[in-house]
Parts: sequence; C-alpha cells; structure tokens
Amino acid sequence: MSTGGPANRTVYQPNVKYVLLLGLMCALPAVTSDIYLPSLPEVARDLHTTTTGVQLTMTGVLVGGAVGQLVVGPLSDRFGRRRPVLIGIALHILISLLCALAPGIGTLIALRVVQGFFNAAATVVAIAVIRDRFTGSDASRLLSRLMLVIGVAPLFAPTVGGLIAGQWGWRAVFVALALFGAALWLAVWRRLPETLLPERRRAAGLGTALRGYGVLLRDQHFVAIAVLPGLGMAVLMSYVIGSPFVLREGYGLSANQFALLFAMNGVGIVGGAQINASLVRRVAPIRILRCALPLLVVAAVVLLTVALTGAGGLIGLLASLWVTLGLLQFIPPNASAIALSRHGAMAGTAAAFIGAMQAGVAGAVSPLVGLLGGDARAMCLVMISSATAALLILATATPAYRRGGWRQLEGFSTPPAGQPPRVTPTRA
Repeated sequence: MSTGGPANRTVYQPNVKYVLLLGLMCALPAVTSDIYLPSLPEVARDLHTTTTGVQLTMTGVLVGGAVGQLVVGPLSDRFGRRRPVLIGIALHILISLLCALAPGIGTLIALRVVQGFFNAAATVVAIAVIRDRFTGSDASRLLSRLMLVIGVAPLFAPTVGGLIAGQWGWRAVFVALALFGAALWLAVWRRLPETLLPERRRAAGLGTALRGYGVLLRDQHFVAIAVLPGLGMAVLMSYVIGSPFVLREGYGLSANQFALLFAMNGVGIVGGAQINASLVRRVAPIRILRCALPLLVVAAVVLLTVALTGAGGLIGLLASLWVTLGLLQFIPPNASAIALSRHGAMAGTAAAFIGAMQAGVAGAVSPLVGLLGGDARAMCLVMISSATAALLILATATPAYRRGGWRQLEGFSTPPAGQPPRVTPTRA
C-alpha cells in the first residue's frame, strides 16, 4: 500500500481500507451537516433567528457544494486527484474554526456556503477515483459499499454532536469538525494514490471546462440520469432538515432521543445501500433504478398519509421513514454509475456535474420544508414531490421504460474524439 507522495502510482484494489477512505471523503459533507443537526434549535435561539434562517445554514452547505463541484471537477481532470482534495480539506478545517466564531446568523450562513464549496473537493475526487478504476455494475456496487461508510458516519454524528453541544455549546461542534477534517487530511495524504494517468489529464482553463460541460449538456440521457441523485438527495435532505423540528418540537424529544432515532433511520439507509450492492451483481443498475423509483413514490405517499392521519403515532411515522429512506438508497448509486459510464474520458468533470446537480437540486428543494411550515406534513410533501419528479424524469426523458430502451443507457462509455462508441458488457 502507498504511504503518500504524489509520484506514487500504486493501483489500489477495492479492499476495506480503500472503501473506508473513499467513504469518509464522500461522507465529509454529510458529517458536516449531521453533527450539527441536534444544535439547530439552540442555534436559532442563541443567534436570535427563525427556523427558516437556521435551516439556511444547512442548505448553504449544499449550495456551496454545488458550485464547488463544478469548479473542482475540471481541476481534478487537469491537475490530478490528490492536489485538489488536499487543498479542499485543508480549507474545510479553517472554515470550520471560523464558523465556531460566527457572531450572527448571516455570517454563519455565508461561512457554511464557503465550507460546502471546499468540502466538494472530497466528494468529487472520491467519485472520480472510482470512475478511474471501475465502470458499470462494478462502479455501482462500489458506490453502494461506500454507503456503508457514508451511512454509518452520520449515524454517530448527531449523537456526538449532541453530546459536544450539551457539554460545551454548539460552537464546539465546529471545532470537532475541524479535528475530523485534520484526521481525514492526514489519511488522504498518506493513503490516497494518484489514479489519473498523465496521458488522461486535460488542459486547464475556463474554456476547457466549459467545453467539457457543453459535451455533458448535449447528452440528454446523461443530464436526465444525473438529475436523479439530486432529487434523491432532496428527499433525504428534506428529512434531515425537517426531522429536528418534527421530532424534537413536534414530538417533544430531547437531543439525545432525537440522535438515537436518527441513528435508527440511518440503519435503514445503510441496509438499503448494502442490499443494492448485492443486487447489482445480478441485475443491471438501470433495471434496479426503474423498479426502485416507483416503490419510493409509493413509500413516500404512505409516509404522507401517516403524517396527515397520525396513524401509529411516532412509531408509525418512524417505520414509514425507515422504509422510505431504505428504498432511497437504490437511486443515487445506480443513477451515478450509469451517468459516469457514459463519459469515462472526463470522469472528474462528469462526477462534478453529477455532484453539483445533487447538491444544487437538494439545496434548492429542501428549504421548502421550512417555508411550508417545518412540520411533518411539510417534510413529507417535499419528499413525495421530489420522488415523483424523479420518476417522471426517468419515464419521460430517458428510454428506461421502453422495450429494450435500457440498453441505450446501461454500459455505454463515451470514447475519445474520433473513435466509435464502446459498450461495456453488463449483467442484466
């Protein structure tokens, strides 16, 4: 195994340490959000702001991440994977410490946007590294394995955040984020090799980046599939943003009780991801996607019904959430793998586009929870609307539901200019 150094070209195999490192990189934005969740009501009181105002400190991370991924993606295709991620995590550490000193809600929102911008480097590079080495079902399976790390880390983040805030106040949570960033920076520096070969590096510059995004935008099937992880993230972030107020204020739970229930729902997230990782060994990602999305819409409708009728009380709401969040984990890994397989020659730019759509769509949609009232009904309405929009896009903007149409999406890889398309065999 490599122990660092930009010149080291050791090829990693997808072992446990490799998955763990990439998973922690992908989890950095989630940990940044979730460790802070139990503190939202206290932040609102301390900074004399509204529920909507404090929720903007959450969506600010997503908006900043959307812009950051569009910038970092082309840079990682030009300068390699290591340099952008090391710089991004280092600046995450600095911004976290500044957040701990924020005097007001406006400053905190602005810092969170910047924090999301630099966090984006970790996510973009992790996904690009996967595409450097894997395609199709193999990429989808590895992405699902990453969800074990991405899902487990936020399971404990609210509990840790609640304990830290309970002892030292919400500002200490950002000091903890800086320490987590420092540990991750050291791990990346020591353990992440450079996976982008010199002959695949693209010229730097705004023109090159714009041309790359132009290629992606002209691929209508890529764009349609790339939107789906964003709508899936909108479902998840609607839950994440709404749940502290729904569960703590609506049902009177303490910070520790909320953290425990949040962790229980996280088990559903991890479980769904691991089922998907096993399923893609036998079923093509697009076939899983076209079955999972209708089921997600049905689960979201059930969740809304439970929220409106109060059937089953808190237990009924949590059970419905558990199923919905589990089904959600069949969407982003498969959609991302399909979209990435279409543009392997510019994996960093493609990963950035997907990530920007994921963060941008979620950042635009999830604040509707607060605007609609911040209660269980509002949370569920936004979740069901996002899931329904994803299904409509898959059905109308792609050939996924046409006879044999899935073959136009699955396993296609865009070749270098002047070469014919290459189709990677997949298991249907």
